[in-house]
Amino acid sequence: MKSTTVHEDQRIGIFIDVQNLYHSAKNLYRGRVNYKELLKNLVAGRKLIRAVAYVVKSETAVGEAAFFEALEKEGLELRSKDLQIYPDGTKKADWDVGMAVDAIRMAPSLDSVILVTGDGDFVPLVEYIKWGVGSMVEVAAFKRSASLKIQEAADRFINMEEIPRIILRK
Repeated sequence: MKSTTVHEDQRIGIFIDVQNLYHSAKNLYRGRVNYKELLKNLVAGRKLIRAVAYVVKSETAVGEAAFFEALEKEGLELRSKDLQIYPDGTKKADWDVGMAVDAIRMAPSLDSVILVTGDGDFVPLVEYIKWGVGSMVEVAAFKRSASLKIQEAADRFINMEEIPRIILRK
């Protein structure tokens, strides 16, 4: 069995579900995520190979461009798609499949895949990377809004509520 300890020689990839974090921080803390602190804590002295943030663009969001610029400034590679609005008014904005495909593609060249999401839909991805690829999987999320199944499936769960200065208040 593969080691689940963190060490400086580990090659890591970070995959961030920005929508999931945004809504969790807003609903739980009435704040927003400090991505600089998040990355510093997740990397933890290891070799960062790639850090990708998955975002959804909407034409009406105020300050969206500045937010996306701030993410890039922190060293995140942005993958974006437009918000889908259907004729009946419903909206769809998720990157689940794209994030999963990217993590699967990168996993063979990583010692640890770090998924930053509390979404339980990612449990099959966690299991595939652990057992199909053999890489360690860490999940970082706010414990109070994270699926218990994803917390249990991960080799290591990082409770973002315990990261100092992780929430920025308005």
